Amino acid sequence: MLGIIGRFARQVRQPVLAAATVAIMLPALAVPSLARGPEAIADVSEQVIDAVVNISTSQNVGARSGQQPQVPNDPQLDELFRDFFNRRGQGEPKGERAPPRRVNSLGSGFIIDATGIVVTNNHVIAEADEITVILNDGTRIKAELMGRDQKTDIALLRIKTDKPLKAVRFGDSDKLRLGEWVIAIGNPFSLGGSVTAGIVSARNRDINSGPYDNYIQTDAAINRGNSGGPLFNLNGEVIGVNTAIISPSGGSIGIGFAVPSKTALTVIDQLKEFGETRRGWLGVRIQVVTDEIAESLGIKPARGALVAGVDERGPAKPAGIVPGDVIIRFDGKDIREMRDLPRVVADTPVGKEVPVVIIRKGKEETRTVKLGRLEDSEKQAALTKPEADPPMPAPVVKRTLGIDLANLSDDLRKKFKIRDTVKGIVILNIEANSPAADKRLNAGDVIVEIAQEAVQSADDFQTKVDRLRKEKRPSALLLVAGADGELRFVALSLQ
Repeated sequence: MLGIIGRFARQVRQPVLAAATVAIMLPALAVPSLARGPEAIADVSEQVIDAVVNISTSQNVGARSGQQPQVPNDPQLDELFRDFFNRRGQGEPKGERAPPRRVNSLGSGFIIDATGIVVTNNHVIAEADEITVILNDGTRIKAELMGRDQKTDIALLRIKTDKPLKAVRFGDSDKLRLGEWVIAIGNPFSLGGSVTAGIVSARNRDINSGPYDNYIQTDAAINRGNSGGPLFNLNGEVIGVNTAIISPSGGSIGIGFAVPSKTALTVIDQLKEFGETRRGWLGVRIQVVTDEIAESLGIKPARGALVAGVDERGPAKPAGIVPGDVIIRFDGKDIREMRDLPRVVADTPVGKEVPVVIIRKGKEETRTVKLGRLEDSEKQAALTKPEADPPMPAPVVKRTLGIDLANLSDDLRKKFKIRDTVKGIVILNIEANSPAADKRLNAGDVIVEIAQEAVQSADDFQTKVDRLRKEKRPSALLLVAGADGELRFVALSLQ
């Protein structure tokens, strides 16, 4: 189970009261039926429990040295860690290497086809030498891997058995409402099939785990071992695959995340058909359209995905999409914020010609792009053949907007290790408390454009700044390149 796991804490023994004593101390209270949760939870659990399975994996890990690390002589050292270090490697001759060890782990999964197709998380079976599916009745069946996808953390397994299998169906995660009851079934802490219930706390959560984050958040208790298990609605339909938790203790604190069924189904269908994913690829690098950037570009309200870079070999290049364009619609689907675009593009068939609506210099334009395949793009070399630089004027140092700027020279390229393909003017220093100080600009960054116009020299930059001020622009949009050529847009105040 993914998550944020804090440090170990000592266990404190508490007095245990007998059940009879508790009954005397806490008289029974009449609890309204709604407070107990919907009656359907029990009915749904009975219907689907046999389709939920445990996933057991094992792998060989390499040998390690028998020589023990030195334990710090600190009286405050936690007894748990001291005991761990002191016991580690007992029985091994000092300095010798132990033989490879067999490591086992447990997770969850669920059957989606009675022929024996099982869904789980990729991280549950990653690096496994052997995968075993354990049915609800305890039957153990060896499984083979059909395919997996690291980006959405979905894996597909196949099992073969004469035993009749029960399968569950998917529901539409797009129809989920906040506060709707959901049921999680899995294998928490290796206890076997366990049922927990809660509500949908949030939708479309981004937890920075990958490019397609749009998790369902739930307060149904999800713990270690629930990874890969299903999240059901009250119709008994799978509307999510439990994947991650946030927890300081390793146990549920009411913040669990599931991959929505709509996302999972697209991946599962491709894994079944091809054994791999085949995602659409646009060939652009994008960034958030902040309020400042939107104001600089004349976009109201702030929306879309700002193109910060275009792959020379990507589909966007021949379609005429350039850095500075803001994509607001793709194949008829609105792009409200940056992270909408990767998901929409990935779900679009490879080779399809799609209309892409962009805003360029305040006006909407439509470009037609024939999508490539993302996995193919990842195999291509990242670098293209460098173009020869035109001769640059002699170095001229200017200070404007709190930035010391200079024309690029061979000496400055060498000093800051700036690639030959990067063109513009180089930042030498950032003045403290200036408008640029909080924009994460650094010495060695190169300003390529200002207000979507190429910068030829430090003098040229100053001229363009003066012109924007005369036009009473509140900010200037800079296209900035790192030493490695990575581009990003920065809105800089002109006040």
